[in-house]
Amino acid sequence: MSKHPKNTICLWYNGDAEEAARFYAETFPDSSVDAVHHAPGDYPAGKKGDVLTVEFTVLGIPCLGLNGGAAFRHTEAFSFQVATVDQEETDRYWHAIVGNDGEESACGWCRDKWGLSWQITPVALTEAVTDPDPAAARRAFEAMMTMGKIDIAAIESARRG
Repeated sequence: MSKHPKNTICLWYNGDAEEAARFYAETFPDSSVDAVHHAPGDYPAGKKGDVLTVEFTVLGIPCLGLNGGAAFRHTEAFSFQVATVDQEETDRYWHAIVGNDGEESACGWCRDKWGLSWQITPVALTEAVTDPDPAAARRAFEAMMTMGKIDIAAIESARRG
């Protein structure tokens, strides 16, 4: 049996895949840097011996960081969505990403210093915006639309009306 997963998310970096992978491994549970591979020869974005790829795991998801150069940038079209159980966990992940040269966005989204987008999404938010009561779901959704980092107490208050 192969040690490589059948499906891996490949993320493009501009020479800093190893730094990003180490940050993710230090920040999130069930995350690790699994292997660092150096280029066997020169390539457009680097030289022989440079870190070419990094195998890592983020919250149990196998990933491959490719140091492909500056040709491509991350967009919000891809993001990791992290389900959090309470405000403390929500705050911890949000502040880890934003506080490490990342940037805040809207509705629970933020971007790390490498340009990768993260949705720090409390389970309470997901439950609120999918409430079987359409009015409760709408109130929670409208509250979420005014937020950067999600405030669980405000979401639950809006849900209750």
